Amino acid sequence: MKITVVGTGYVGLVTGTCLAETGNTVICVDINQEKVKKMQEGVVPIYEPHLDTLFHRNIKAGRLSFTTNLKEAIEHSAIIFLALPTPPGEDGSADLSYVLGVADELGKIIKDYKVIVDKSTVPVGTADKVRAAMAKNAKVEFDVVSNPEFLREGFAVDDFLKPDRVVIGASSDRARKTMEELYKPYVRQGNPIVFMDEKSAELTKYAANAFLATKITFMNEIANLCEKLGADVDMVRIGIGSDDRIGKRFLFPGIGYGGSCFPKDVQALAKSADEVKYDFRILHSVMEVNENQKTIIVPKINSYFNGNLKGRHFALWGLAFKPDTDDIREAPALYVIDELLKAGASVTAHDPEAMENVKKIYGDKIKYASDPYSALQNADALIIATEWALFRTPDFDRVSSSLKHKVIFDGRNLYGLDQMKKLGYYYSSIGREVVK
Repeated sequence: MKITVVGTGYVGLVTGTCLAETGNTVICVDINQEKVKKMQEGVVPIYEPHLDTLFHRNIKAGRLSFTTNLKEAIEHSAIIFLALPTPPGEDGSADLSYVLGVADELGKIIKDYKVIVDKSTVPVGTADKVRAAMAKNAKVEFDVVSNPEFLREGFAVDDFLKPDRVVIGASSDRARKTMEELYKPYVRQGNPIVFMDEKSAELTKYAANAFLATKITFMNEIANLCEKLGADVDMVRIGIGSDDRIGKRFLFPGIGYGGSCFPKDVQALAKSADEVKYDFRILHSVMEVNENQKTIIVPKINSYFNGNLKGRHFALWGLAFKPDTDDIREAPALYVIDELLKAGASVTAHDPEAMENVKKIYGDKIKYASDPYSALQNADALIIATEWALFRTPDFDRVSSSLKHKVIFDGRNLYGLDQMKKLGYYYSSIGREVVK
């Protein structure tokens, strides 16, 4: 099939590359000329495991190309994916200006039947708005489909190539058959393509992310309660996770969720509920708890240093909001950095992928280390904010010899309490006993 993907952000680039991988001819469009030029030269603009291999292979095969010319790209294709930003507005609602702006242009461009696919995460009713924007100028038939993405950063390529399910909101049989044909190669093992109306498909994406964010937040609340009661959240997590009605995933406590999806989508769903005068109380609580959770480790640091962080120097391991990505959007590490700098402390950070993105925000306000151990030099304590695999089994002899004091504040519960006791660390984590 001939496909155009409008937008080469995280979702658009993964979508376009993975669609090309199964033999489709894909043109990706973006208005950023510099970005398009780099992609044409073979530069992958984001970090995502395995994406670079597919990216280069499909460019070489002539199945994947990039342009800034929307008209040319649209005329080439029968299926048009819209993978455009929907950032939160000041009131928390999703900003649809990018999506509707392109929809308006599409109505002027299309000369034959097209299937327009909303791939971006959008509020309920967006497909109707896209349809109306296009209909103002379109002289030919078209269909608008909702096909929300369920891509986990760090696993996005596998998630696209081997999806748990594909959700498609479509009103016409013609569009439904087109989308079914497109996705057949990805569900050969029998995972379902779930067809529904467009509004239900739009809500499905928000509901999924809001539920997962709620699950994470609930465990963070349990962790905070464990600290008050003297219980161990890891034991509680194992105990409830073995119940198959609950499941083991998304039960790990920490310093809050971040990224491009959960914060934005929870906020947007709550705003959608507000607009129809429904008080979605759970979501308002989730947002409040998560906001507090991002800096919950700071009072622990402050208490250890007797309320005076001025002049203290900290090593920070992890900047991305989760491992295996360079995404720092709403990353808890940034909130921790802000609080430490505000208190007069200094920070040297290390992250395997996200440091360049952080430099764009902080510049020389903090220092950056080329490896985890260099970050520790002369630090009063180590803070862990992201659970990268290379942080899980460090050389503790090197850690001890580099730090001024054997002190670790772990926002991701990477180490066992018995291990920390044996090594003689002061070790403060989330929802567990403080090792002294």
